[in-house]
Amino acid sequence: MPSIVRMLTHPEERRPGPPPLRVDLRRVVLGGIGLWVVALVATLVVYLTGRGTEEAVVTCVAGILLGGAGLLWERKHRSEYRGED
Repeated sequence: MPSIVRMLTHPEERRPGPPPLRVDLRRVVLGGIGLWVVALVATLVVYLTGRGTEEAVVTCVAGILLGGAGLLWERKHRSEYRGED
């Protein structure tokens, strides 16, 4: 087994890394947006009862909007991150 120093000084002798996993980021982003929607409903209920703050509601809306931006990015870059031509 080669030493760590040898592996660091001769990277060509290392075995190749595993191929990247093929993931569907759309599902991940949609899951995040769904969680923000649940949080928005909860914070709206608390806010409407007079115990919540506007900042909490705005934070949830911002999370949903940023998730939408993430969906746009995912759609534009899908072939790149999935390794498709």
